[in-house]
Amino acid sequence: MTVPWHLVALAFAVCLVVAAPGFRRVYYFVSLCYAGAIAAQSLVFALLFATTISGWVMLQLLLLLVYGVRLGAFLAVRERNPAYAAELARAERRTAELKLWHRIAIWLGVSLLFTLLFLPALLTLSLQAQGVWPVSTPLGVMIMAVGLWVESLADWQKYRYKAEQPTHYCDTGLYRLVRCPNYLGEMVFWFGVWFSGLSAYGSGAAWALSLLGVLYIVALMTAASAGLERKQDERYGDRPDYQEYVRTVPILFPWVPLYTLRKLLIRFR
Repeated sequence: MTVPWHLVALAFAVCLVVAAPGFRRVYYFVSLCYAGAIAAQSLVFALLFATTISGWVMLQLLLLLVYGVRLGAFLAVRERNPAYAAELARAERRTAELKLWHRIAIWLGVSLLFTLLFLPALLTLSLQAQGVWPVSTPLGVMIMAVGLWVESLADWQKYRYKAEQPTHYCDTGLYRLVRCPNYLGEMVFWFGVWFSGLSAYGSGAAWALSLLGVLYIVALMTAASAGLERKQDERYGDRPDYQEYVRTVPILFPWVPLYTLRKLLIRFR
């Protein structure tokens, strides 16, 4: 099927509205606004396709809604945590001098990204509305569920661990298998969203735009893992137990012998 540009425009408009609070605090653009934009698109298009949505496509949209609500709630709770205050203060200082045109560019850019991430679901909804069963959606939804579970559990484990031991790196639960399981879960979730829409990619534009979204997330999570590694090296690099942890636990993918991303040049600020 071709890309329903009028629906893409509506999704972009929804993201622009939800991302507007980022003008107040720039880091909201990639945190609370991100979560809110995914949840808002899920709700808007659930209402728009209420008479045709069913089955696996409904589950896909429900998982996207749960993803947005869960992430937003987690970020809101973490923001109120005194232990995270220093990190927020650093983010405020880094962005305090950004000019209006720069903030507008970020606003437009993140809104476009949120739209592209949701695009596979939008195409799947449109395909089902035409009476065609999206064959790829069941497996894609299962992959989404796995990614959401991994990310949610990793966030919860690290939050609980840091509340008890704020000066120690988290190395329990999923963090025994991989050092950045929350970023891994994020990539798996969005790969599942992309995979679920395979049946609906009937044009070059659909393929290109959907791939752009998921590849950006992979690049972003890889860069975020590299950034976290640099921060942890600064905090714990002189500790023998941390060096052993880094040497034996892969940074991003379990059972893949990739232990460092220190030389990665891509950085997202």
